[in-house]
Amino acid sequence: MTIKERLHSILATLPEGVSLVAVSKFHPAERIEEAYNAGQRIFGESRPQEMAAKYPLLPKDIEWMMIGHLQTNKVKMIAPFVKMIASVDSERLIEEIEKQAAKNNRTIDILIEVHVADELTKSGWSKEELDAYLATGALERMEHVRVRGVMTIATNTDDESIVRRDFQRIKDIFEELKPRFDSAFDTLSIGMSDDYPIALEYGSTMVRIGTAIFGAREY
Repeated sequence: MTIKERLHSILATLPEGVSLVAVSKFHPAERIEEAYNAGQRIFGESRPQEMAAKYPLLPKDIEWMMIGHLQTNKVKMIAPFVKMIASVDSERLIEEIEKQAAKNNRTIDILIEVHVADELTKSGWSKEELDAYLATGALERMEHVRVRGVMTIATNTDDESIVRRDFQRIKDIFEELKPRFDSAFDTLSIGMSDDYPIALEYGSTMVRIGTAIFGAREY
């Protein structure tokens, strides 16, 4: 199947209102252009250097999304153009995004990454850490950061009950946080190539799919 065929077969499975992030990390600009020509506009990258290198080569109406762990010293590389940073896992990172967005006279959308999985290696706030940070009111004072919602990566396991538990946890957190923010807080980003059909059952509004669109990565 071509990228266009794979893309359209996935889009056909998504309910109305669910957006698709085509995870293009490690794939060359030509393959992203193929997906773009098939109608895809949101692309996810995990390395700031790679995203910054691809940006000038591709159409300017692409919505670039940073989906990997982002070091604070790399924010400035993507702040001029990134649409959303979807892996915001610390107070320091929020502050740096605010600083760099202000320098570029922009507002950058973010998703708060919450850790609900069993693996300790996964990044993200614990619920307790996030509650403590939100209680300080610091986020409300940010003028160039817009909180759009939350994201997580479920435990990497073949046990579907654990994946469902993780998705239920993040859905509960999303619903609990919603009243704290304005109507822009509308994004529950869960689900990847292997588990997105389950994520849809838990109200995912944004799925992140790479391999099922582009095939195996080119490292």
